[in-house]
Amino acid sequence: MGFATFVNIITVIFCLAVLVQSVRMMRSLDAVKGASLQQIVQALDTATTQARLVLSELKETLRTDAASTSRALASAESIRDELTVMVGIANATADRLLESAGNGAAADGEADEDLLELDRAAA
Repeated sequence: MGFATFVNIITVIFCLAVLVQSVRMMRSLDAVKGASLQQIVQALDTATTQARLVLSELKETLRTDAASTSRALASAESIRDELTVMVGIANATADRLLESAGNGAAADGEADEDLLELDRAAA
């Protein structure tokens, strides 16, 4: 079997496939022709109307949700700012407490040394 014969067989197979698809397409077109064109147009019009209603509802929902979300975001930002101030105050207070505790511990240490010296002197 030569190359030309092989190519001819492949071409015949492709032609048969095209014929089968053509027959299927002709049957589909006959089915569409058999159906009332008015019914098809009406069904498409109904589907388009429903799609427009859904889109308008979605737009309204987005408007409503966007407004409430922006209000919540503004509220959250103000709370964040207040918490930042509170954390700053708490950090400053903690620093002061640590400083006082350090000063108090040093003063306690000096007082303990003075008491020890008095005890030694009394003994």
